[in-house]
Amino acid sequence: MSDGTRAVFSALDNAKTQLYHFKAIVIAGMGFFTDAYDLFCITAVTKLIGRLYYFDPAKGAPGKLPVNINNAITGVALCGTLAGQLFFGWLGDKLGRKKVYGITLVTMVGCALASGLSFGSTSTSVIGSLCFFRFWLGFGIGGDYPLSAVIMSEYANQKTRGAFIAAVFAMQGVGILFAGAVSTIVSKAFLSAFPSQPFSKVNVLSTQPEADFVWRIVLMFGAVPAALTYYWRMKMPETARYTALVEGNHKKAANDMAKVLEKDITIDEASSKAPINPNSSYGFFSKEFVYKHGTQLLGTASTWFLLDIAFYTLNLTQKDVYPSAGLLNKASSMNALEEMYHLSKAMSLIALVAIVPGYWFTVFLVDRIGRFIIQLGGFLMMSIFMAILGFKYGDLRGEKNACGPDSKKDFCGGHPIMFTVLYGLTFFFANFGPNSTTFIVPAELFPARFRSTCHGISAASGKAGAIIGAFVVQYYTQDGDSNGIKKAIIGLSVVNLIGFFFTFLVPETKGKSLEELSGEDQDIGKNAEANGKNYRTDVGPESEMV
Repeated sequence: MSDGTRAVFSALDNAKTQLYHFKAIVIAGMGFFTDAYDLFCITAVTKLIGRLYYFDPAKGAPGKLPVNINNAITGVALCGTLAGQLFFGWLGDKLGRKKVYGITLVTMVGCALASGLSFGSTSTSVIGSLCFFRFWLGFGIGGDYPLSAVIMSEYANQKTRGAFIAAVFAMQGVGILFAGAVSTIVSKAFLSAFPSQPFSKVNVLSTQPEADFVWRIVLMFGAVPAALTYYWRMKMPETARYTALVEGNHKKAANDMAKVLEKDITIDEASSKAPINPNSSYGFFSKEFVYKHGTQLLGTASTWFLLDIAFYTLNLTQKDVYPSAGLLNKASSMNALEEMYHLSKAMSLIALVAIVPGYWFTVFLVDRIGRFIIQLGGFLMMSIFMAILGFKYGDLRGEKNACGPDSKKDFCGGHPIMFTVLYGLTFFFANFGPNSTTFIVPAELFPARFRSTCHGISAASGKAGAIIGAFVVQYYTQDGDSNGIKKAIIGLSVVNLIGFFFTFLVPETKGKSLEELSGEDQDIGKNAEANGKNYRTDVGPESEMV
């Protein structure tokens, strides 16, 4: 690597942790907070939507979404996310991280608001418009995955890069927690204002008409945190690595970093526009890329795919699992808003004690013990706990016929505390494990000109797994059939075990620079030495990100 290029990247890699790092974490993290909120708040409101729009007097039970409608509502945003990850990942390498970053945010804000305003005079039209807007919401969310990860990796220093990227991703856990908390607060407020008797006593009157506002408010709230960070996201400079390695403008890269580092990096005017032309090296579809990075891309994509089959199934089926765990009474013993309130409260509890801690364990330990060990251990522990849950499912859950006629529980005679502990530990090791590391590693392994694209491909593979969870695995959990749920959980255990073995395709990235990992230190050196550039670094006044 040439002296000048080394100076720019060395200043980034060796920079002490300072204010701009935390600003970048907050700015990128709030986008991820919004992503998680928008994707997972739907779990809290689907039962309510079923009561409002799909009540059938002939069944004598609270309204419930048909299987295909439920899968469409929960899964359509994932389809949009997959498309957005591929499109915006590619666009981030073509136009730059900063330019595309604002587009994704505006898309998320607009579609979150539109989701809550889903219109129509029939259930079909309301659900149709909801699915339409949630697809495009997912499309915007998809762009945030590669861009947030790549921006943070290219801003971070070498020593704590993993922790910084993990901290951005940890906002997913906070978003899930807030999805439960907001749903709890809104449903409780409306429940207090519009009380009603349970379904077993007043039938359809147990569904308050005002509940139609509740699910809309919950969905629309997702626009708030995204809108609040728009100004700061637009003020972030382009990453120096993209400017130097892809655009070839070393002077601009140095000037951008002067805004955020304690060092000024200056270069001679005559050599400031001597680009490293990405076309002079191998392309994305070349044999050389496959030789150098093909196995790595297979590893990052396959492990994320396998992880998300299990992770999204666990999240999207919470409403079906909580009655089994004894955390939620049977639907007929509650009114519509009461059911949503207790479901949301259970979501918040699991997020607080199991989901959020796992993310932050990764933040604190990923640069100490490495990505590889965390991912390997996480997959293994998830497989073990899900195997126990699956094979012991009947004993842990209990049976319906063990409940008395006046029981408020769907299942009795089981071990709900042990069920909840095993379920929570599975979440914990997903987040202190592959759910975090599969996000981190693709942002580190690949050359700058392909980094966003490769992260987008890896993330899209994950969403393909999530779609399988939403449309296939979730099918087995909807009716509460013990054998179906047991088979699904055991199948997910096997999927996690396969993820354990595919982890061996992914190299450890701890403690290495991005250029060393991607091989750009050698490629850049050849180009730069041929151009004979001369650079110098001067220590200048401290400045912050503006």
